[in-house]
Amino acid sequence: MDMPESPAAVWKTTEAPKKVLKKITVAEIPADLLASKQNWTLVNLIDLALRNNPDTKASWYAARSAAADYGSKRGTYYPDATFDFNVLRLKGSAVGGQFNYTQTSYTPTLSIYWLVFDFGGREAEIQETRQALIAANYAHNAVIQQVILQVEQAYYSYLYAKALVEAEEINLKGTQANFDAAQQRFKAGVATIADVLQAKTAVSQAQLALDSARGQIQIIRGVLASAVGLPATTPYDIEDILPENISLDQTSASIEVLIDEAFARRPDLAELRARAVKSEAHIKNVKSKGLPLITASGSISRVFYENNPVRSNNYSGSLLFRVPVFTGFSQGYDEVKARADAEVLDAQLSKMEQEVVLQVWTSYYNLKTAEQRIRSSQDLLESAEKNHQVALERYKAGVGTFLDLLAAQSALENARAQHVLARTDWFLSLVQLAYDTGTLEISTDSKESGTALQTPQGGNQ
Repeated sequence: MDMPESPAAVWKTTEAPKKVLKKITVAEIPADLLASKQNWTLVNLIDLALRNNPDTKASWYAARSAAADYGSKRGTYYPDATFDFNVLRLKGSAVGGQFNYTQTSYTPTLSIYWLVFDFGGREAEIQETRQALIAANYAHNAVIQQVILQVEQAYYSYLYAKALVEAEEINLKGTQANFDAAQQRFKAGVATIADVLQAKTAVSQAQLALDSARGQIQIIRGVLASAVGLPATTPYDIEDILPENISLDQTSASIEVLIDEAFARRPDLAELRARAVKSEAHIKNVKSKGLPLITASGSISRVFYENNPVRSNNYSGSLLFRVPVFTGFSQGYDEVKARADAEVLDAQLSKMEQEVVLQVWTSYYNLKTAEQRIRSSQDLLESAEKNHQVALERYKAGVGTFLDLLAAQSALENARAQHVLARTDWFLSLVQLAYDTGTLEISTDSKESGTALQTPQGGNQ
């Protein structure tokens, strides 16, 4: 077998790849979106992600496979019927070879086999495959929610980058106004050149921060494209902006209601529950292997002879009662293994239920903290704007120092950045809470807050 020549050598092959992987191209974008590259919405992005993401395709085909297996096992309720057609050509002799004869016969045969009774083994096996199908369907739902979560997170990160660029542009204008004020006072002879130089430095720093933010927005734009399943070079943009005014009453339900919601709607939790039920059915299936079974079989055939009008009809039927006597102790060990596997799944289910409670608890209070941060950052921004305006007027009037103005400008820049970050964190926390409660769904009606989420409100939605 071809292999590296030594532990330090790299394996090389001259064989060409037998299958070329398909590359995702911009041509796979729907024509309506391709024509409007500047106004893609969150719903458009998620729709593209669900189309292009290989994880959703794999989970969907896994569910199809489980459905086919379930259909196959259900066939054991019905008898098996086979049809055979035998052609026999016979040549022989009789009376010491004095007479030779040839004979050709045709025999069509219909055979039927049916499992009559097996102490529940057949039903248990069908239940196994049914629960496997349910688990596969829930696994597909979980993958879809994971894809939506990834796109949502990248989407709001992109809005954050755009809002940060806007804030840096405002900061640049503010530092430019400070620079103009310092120049005017210097020309009037009431300020030193140091004030002008410090103001110019602040302008340069603001320009540098703006350039960095603009570069970062391109990186996050590529991250969003990748989350959607498209190349990072795909030409697109979104018209949405990070909302300034956010309705903070998205989680009116109590933490207990949200936990109950998660237990009822989390697809990954439902998948594990289905697998636990499947393991219980497997125990019954294994136990039935050591119990008696009853089968019935029968056949009917007719023999046709060539050049002979005589026909021969044959019938047969049997009822088999089979009792396993000794299997080399395998049956006992198989039952022990089945029970142990079921206990493993029960333990995993208990662990996941605890994790779900913790996840909902954490995301709920993260959202509550984000709500309070928005209120605090809004107050901070309003205070910083007023403080900067007062500092600028005092400096122009000659009763304030330029250091005071710089400090006020710095505080204002920080307040703007904190307010942008607080709003972004609120959306990300809302997305995470919806995911943790299993209610991450797409809704095109929630335009007020700028989110396309159907967030948990308690009860069924």
